[in-house]
Amino acid sequence: MTAAAQTRTRLERVRASVGIAQLALQQIKDDLSAADVDQAELAAILRELIEDTDPPGGLIPAIAQLLTAAARKAEQIEPDRDGDASCPLHEAAALITDNARQRLIWAARSLNPQGESV
Repeated sequence: MTAAAQTRTRLERVRASVGIAQLALQQIKDDLSAADVDQAELAAILRELIEDTDPPGGLIPAIAQLLTAAARKAEQIEPDRDGDASCPLHEAAALITDNARQRLIWAARSLNPQGESV
């Protein structure tokens, strides 16, 4: 298989995976929009996005890991190794991990401090 064919195949897999992820996120959005979602259930849904589930780490940490993997690859292939591509990716991963994750925790605690399962 040629390099161009491998790249095309890889991009097709990524495109398909992103499409699947978008469908899954749309389902979560639809569930969040349901008229009968109360504060305890909303807190539980938010916790699902950040808690150790399958895959380990939750959705937010998984996205951060994906960005970190891209940053590490960028470090290896950046023409000048100056961080122009890798630094923003590392920063995005850190923002998601530190900022978004913590804010989801705060929101879930505010809605349901006991963290009771629904």
